[in-house]
Amino acid sequence: THTAHPSSFRSTERDLLATYCCRRSRKMCGILAVLGCADDTQGKRVRVLELSRRLKHRGPDWSGMHQVGDCYLSHQRLAIIDPASGDQPLYNEDKSIVVTVNGEIYNHEQLRAQLSSHTFRTGSDCEVIAHLYEEHGENFIDMLDGVFSFVLLDTRDNSFIAARDAIGVTPLYIGWGIDGSVWISSEVKGLNDDCEHFEIFPPGHLYSSKQGGFKRWYNPPWFSEVIPSVPYDPLALRKAFEKAVIKRLMTDVPFGVLLSGGLDSSLVAAVTVRHLAGTKAAKRWGTKLHSFCVGLEGSPDLKAAKEVANYLGTMHHEFTFTVQDGIDAIEDVIYHTETYDVTTIRASTPMFLMSRKIKSLGVKMVISGEGSDEIFGGYLYFHKAPNKEELHRETCQKIKALHQYDCLRANKATSAWGLEARVPFLDKEFINEAMSIDPEWKMVCSSSNLTNLETRERAYHIVVKCLPSFYF
Repeated sequence: THTAHPSSFRSTERDLLATYCCRRSRKMCGILAVLGCADDTQGKRVRVLELSRRLKHRGPDWSGMHQVGDCYLSHQRLAIIDPASGDQPLYNEDKSIVVTVNGEIYNHEQLRAQLSSHTFRTGSDCEVIAHLYEEHGENFIDMLDGVFSFVLLDTRDNSFIAARDAIGVTPLYIGWGIDGSVWISSEVKGLNDDCEHFEIFPPGHLYSSKQGGFKRWYNPPWFSEVIPSVPYDPLALRKAFEKAVIKRLMTDVPFGVLLSGGLDSSLVAAVTVRHLAGTKAAKRWGTKLHSFCVGLEGSPDLKAAKEVANYLGTMHHEFTFTVQDGIDAIEDVIYHTETYDVTTIRASTPMFLMSRKIKSLGVKMVISGEGSDEIFGGYLYFHKAPNKEELHRETCQKIKALHQYDCLRANKATSAWGLEARVPFLDKEFINEAMSIDPEWKMVCSSSNLTNLETRERAYHIVVKCLPSFYF
């Protein structure tokens, strides 16, 4: 666990920083598309604009609309990189392909290099989607490394596709109007009044008007829940995690990390501190990382977060709220998260309150630690896993359901105030690495005759004592 970095890996880290920190036009936004509604009147356009404004909290910086006959693509932009350009919708060279996107494409520069015969209009990472469709039709989604929800309209035959990222980090919903139209929105509030039926757009899926339905584009080995047998390689896991964090350090606006003092957020903060100095953001805003924590007065999270922040040397911001503050906010939390799930509402409330405070400081993006408990079996009940097979199957099922719970909470509680949350533990490459490990290594203990106290002490030693020193 304490093995030092080989020098070759340090070189790789520098290469990653040089590559990722020049990315442009990244954003988390709100999209709304109405397709084939048999109504191209001005009144319909006004209605789509009205519904799109319901998503303005997701993208308060700019809005855009493109209409082709009875098809409407609208966009509410939250500008994180290059705020002066990159407005959407985006197009190919002759504007025959139109796309509206909520998300980030981390490997867009590599993809641009593969599209050398194409002319790009903007520096937006999302513009590659239009050109990839020209080259590969509907079979390009797995080439995208990032988190995204998008709708693409091909005006040459009036067909369209829509897709959502592998895990469902970005929210997306689909509905059908009584006239046979298809509605796609970042939030339910964009379509529930005008659709006869609506539902969650499943993560890792593509919807095609030509095929008339969904097909899964994300099919990693772990999805079948077959038990993996790859031995645990700490350096490989570390490399994948640091790469996932580095990808998310590009921004032209102030940013920070959410820090609860737990292992997951502490590791995110530690890697961010290590690599911040080499980023464009550091040149513009300084090398002091800002960290944020929220809790009731005297809560253990506040105490633990402060200890970690002091150790890492971050500029720490501690926010407190009262029980009454939380109760007063519940109605707004339900409106923005669009769920009545008790656990989600309970967890979303402090995040919702904290996000407003963070945005008031001028910060527009934060990096968070969501997803680690699902991937590594971090919840307390995982200690009772009878064997590695059951543990692995449970982690698979938890990851598959993240879009309904933790991803939903992290995205919508922050987006309510025009704040973007990035989640490196849910990086597609990192998940593939972590889920290929023999789950025996994720078991708290492999011996059933250990006492509960011994089990807890062993878990504490492994997780709290060893791993932080490895990353810090």
